[in-house]
Amino acid sequence: MALRADRLRLYLVTDSGLCAEQGVADTVAAALQGGVSFVQLRDKTASTRARVELATALKAVLADSGVPLVVNDDVEAAVAAGADGVHLGQQDMSPAEARARLGPDRIVGLSCESANQVRAADPATVDYLGIGAVFPTPTKADHNPAIGFDGLARLCALSPLPTVAIGGLKAEHAAEVLAAGADGLAVVSAICGQPDPEAAARAFFSTKGGRG
Repeated sequence: MALRADRLRLYLVTDSGLCAEQGVADTVAAALQGGVSFVQLRDKTASTRARVELATALKAVLADSGVPLVVNDDVEAAVAAGADGVHLGQQDMSPAEARARLGPDRIVGLSCESANQVRAADPATVDYLGIGAVFPTPTKADHNPAIGFDGLARLCALSPLPTVAIGGLKAEHAAEVLAAGADGLAVVSAICGQPDPEAAARAFFSTKGGRG
C-alpha cells in the first residue's frame, strides 16, 4: 500500500506489558477512536507465532479504517499475518532484504538516530523514517543519547522520506514535533496503559496542529 505522510500523524507503538490490564487489541481499538493513524505491533519477547496471532487480531480491529499495521522487526510474522509491513531498527534485517521478502506494495519503516543513518536510507526500499530518540524513554533503553527538538529538526531536514518522531513523547510535545518538520509522533506509554486510551489519543489533537 502507498504510504501517505499524514498517516504518521499519531503513530501508536504497542507494548504488551503496559497494555496487560486492558489488552493490546482493546487498547488499539480505543486509541483508534481517539485518532491514532498508524499502529506498530512491537513485542520483543513474543514468539513469531504469538506475533502472528496478535497481528491478526489487530488487523481485524483496524479493518476498513485505513490505518496501517506494521510489525516490529519480524518480517516472517508480518507476511504470515498479512500486515501492511514492518518497522526495522538499525540492527535488524536490512531494508533491502525486507523489501525483497515483502514485495513492492508493503511498508518498510526504519529507525534512525544520526545524520549518517538518515543519509544512508534508500527511498527505493524504505517508506518512512523513525527519528530519535527525542527524549530518553524507558520503553527502549538501548538508544543513543536523546537528540531533542533541535536534533529532530536537523534530521528531518535531511530526510527525503516522511518522518515520525520517536522517544518519550507526550501530547504536550505535538506542536513542537510538527514545527521541527516531522510528519507525526510515535508514542508508547502516552497511550498504552493509560486508563482511557481513547482520551489519551485525542489529547494529541488538542494542541496546535490538529488532525491535519
